[in-house]
Amino acid sequence: MRRLAAASVLVLLTVLAAPGRAAPDLTIPADVQQAARAQITAPALAAPIRILSSDAFEGRGPATRGDTLARLYLATELQALGYAPGGVNGGWEQPVDLIGVQTHAPATWSFQTKSGDTNLVWRDDYIAASGVQEAQALVRDAELVFVGYGIQAPEYHWDDFKRAKLAGKILVMMNNDPDWDPKLFAGNRRLYYGRWMYKYESAARQGAAGAIIIHTTPSAGYPWQVVQSSWSGEQFGLPAEGEPQIQLKAWATESAMRRLLQAAGFDLDKLIAAAKSRNFHPVALGIRTSISTQNDVHRVRSANVLGLLPGSDPKLRSQVVIYSAHHDHFGIGAPDATGDRIYHGAIDNASGCAQVLSIAKAYAALPQRPRRSVLIMFVAGEEQGLIGSLYYARHPTVPLANIAVDVNYDGGNKWGHARDVISIGLGKSTTDRYVAAAAALQGRRVDPDAFPDRGYFYRADQFSFAKYGVPGVYLHGSVDFIGHPAGWGREQREQWELTRYHQPGDRLESDWNFDGMIDDATLGFWAGWLMAQADDMPVWNPGDEFEAARKRTLAEPPAAHP
Repeated sequence: MRRLAAASVLVLLTVLAAPGRAAPDLTIPADVQQAARAQITAPALAAPIRILSSDAFEGRGPATRGDTLARLYLATELQALGYAPGGVNGGWEQPVDLIGVQTHAPATWSFQTKSGDTNLVWRDDYIAASGVQEAQALVRDAELVFVGYGIQAPEYHWDDFKRAKLAGKILVMMNNDPDWDPKLFAGNRRLYYGRWMYKYESAARQGAAGAIIIHTTPSAGYPWQVVQSSWSGEQFGLPAEGEPQIQLKAWATESAMRRLLQAAGFDLDKLIAAAKSRNFHPVALGIRTSISTQNDVHRVRSANVLGLLPGSDPKLRSQVVIYSAHHDHFGIGAPDATGDRIYHGAIDNASGCAQVLSIAKAYAALPQRPRRSVLIMFVAGEEQGLIGSLYYARHPTVPLANIAVDVNYDGGNKWGHARDVISIGLGKSTTDRYVAAAAALQGRRVDPDAFPDRGYFYRADQFSFAKYGVPGVYLHGSVDFIGHPAGWGREQREQWELTRYHQPGDRLESDWNFDGMIDDATLGFWAGWLMAQADDMPVWNPGDEFEAARKRTLAEPPAAHP
């Protein structure tokens, strides 16, 4: 591995000490370094990826045969490493009940405008899923209202709704948040306000009948084909508990919405321009529609897989460092150009599972266990909206106040050694110092999100923990690759997302270079080990959006060790 000069490392780590607190020991001992070299290897990564992404696992769709096989495989691997069952009732799993809804939407969706009827075609123009866990979703003679970003953010003095009466309406929204001013929201770094989950939740809070998100590749961070593959199959969610719901969750292409709005006498560009102001008010579009979907509804079950390595410190072993990766993907769906119907999910997220398994091996190989306990977690239903991690955060097997950090892996670097590592959420918490220490030992720099407009922090499982106050680390690859010109890494990432992301083509192939994946798994192992050893748990930086939630959890009474 590449090394920085010792003096440079010392300066870096001194700077990273939190103001007013003693700097933690950021030394990574020789035996911890050796455990990574011996256990985090290309074969150790390739084997789980080959198994999990194989045809036999059928794409690991929630509550399918492939899902069951994946969970059994992962639990067996943890057992072979000497981990203890970390699930419920002394088992390896935490069951997660799911409601599966297969929506049968009409081939054309008709809208009435002053120029006559305009039809949108299923898959080509629009995708829709039921927002209710019932046999039918029904919208009857509802008016469309353009609500800009669909955001209510009092901390930014922003309200797109202005107390408008929106009950029973269909809200048309842009798929991002205000991004033109770094002093407004977070500039081009997308927040949760720009995520599709927030949009539908926001519409439900207004009592709307439905919502249509306008898709563009820049605003979504992925092409229309990802919406088609991700939203046209069976959709899963936790059983409803009385929270507000909309009847219909829809997407439409930008070109389709331009055509529809033009028929009603509106210019989409002018509407968007008007929405870029705090003074924006919802615009009634004079477009009306009715739509009904027939839904196949099933109550099924998946599970989170949990393995525990108890810590060595009598006082700190009640606290845990979590390593997480989601085990699910999209199962069997629409075929690609080759006729392949299995969504293999090799990068997303067999590679994440493999990295966490290799880290579990490294911990098991240590001559002395870390002070805090280590909880290895493979969560269900991430592709359906972070379901498994959200369920765990709501029903933790370890009290939230005792969870030091979640180190999450979602995807892997198949392109080789890099000078950088991207830490999603850099600057949000004191986890940064531990990541920097591990990266320094590798001779790498830690960079913020290279694609800040895509909101990656809110798209992966550490977000579920963050909402409940637990700091998170999410290492999301690199873009500055050794031996390649500037820009090459971005090109590779973007080409993969364009052609393979959420497609059957996400397969393990012979040209994969595991060097970068080894580096990233090693970095996470070392950073997590440092956090497992530290006297204090990581904290959110002052003023961070999740700081208040952490303070609430830390106010809970202490609990016994797991």
